[in-house]
Amino acid sequence: MTGKFVSPSPDWMHASRVLMDYELFVQTRGRFFIADEEESHVLEEGDFLLMTPRTRQFGYQASDCSFYWLHFTADEQLTASCPVEEYTAQSGTIMIPGKGTLSSADKIIVMMKQLQDSVRSYHDQTLNNYMTTSILCELYNQAYFVKNAPIQKLKQLQLYNDIVDYVKWNRFEPLKVSEIAVHFGYNMKYLSHLFHKAAGMSLKQYILQQKIEAASFLLTDTNQSIKEIAMQLGYHDSHHFMKSFKQMTNLTPTSFRNAAANRLLYYR
Repeated sequence: MTGKFVSPSPDWMHASRVLMDYELFVQTRGRFFIADEEESHVLEEGDFLLMTPRTRQFGYQASDCSFYWLHFTADEQLTASCPVEEYTAQSGTIMIPGKGTLSSADKIIVMMKQLQDSVRSYHDQTLNNYMTTSILCELYNQAYFVKNAPIQKLKQLQLYNDIVDYVKWNRFEPLKVSEIAVHFGYNMKYLSHLFHKAAGMSLKQYILQQKIEAASFLLTDTNQSIKEIAMQLGYHDSHHFMKSFKQMTNLTPTSFRNAAANRLLYYR
């Protein structure tokens, strides 16, 4: 089961219950106060929390907030018992920290919206299982990717992280690789090579990916027109934006918005 929850009033508080399966929360607005037998959690925008089966969960403070949620089962334990910085990935395993802050919350949210649409439209358990696993893999990668990135030198790692942050903060601007190179004071060819080595994709492709992720969020969570979204993302015209969007998603912006309109939003 999956959906989006919006608190009905500022004094809403999560009910007390015992989980029978895993539950993933991804916070999108406000602060969410939820506790278990061992700890009281405060989720801010962009945070995630994964609660395990047989956990007693309950709200402990009123909250005006919204979050996406996902209930699922797993044959083996998913949560890592050690901190992120101490975890060593093992081949064929996915271990997720119990909570943390996502490096790209928008991407997870878009994937959860797609799962919602699948649950409502297709009723195919195999497809739903696949999409749920994809969400968990993305969560795993966001939790551990930087630590395990194939860059050994601290200076290069810091530069890579700075580029990622710069693109995310400026994805609504008309970004160019050459301008990013000038901003950081490096040769464009060197910067592009370093980024590709760390991310497994070109910097130009990463810029496009970030813009399309932002566009997907705006298409499903706002009533802005295609032209308004294109202008907000730094495109000179909507035709160029629509071409880029279809290149990345195999859907036109309008088709993507129409598909998302059928998703479960408030079912809980």
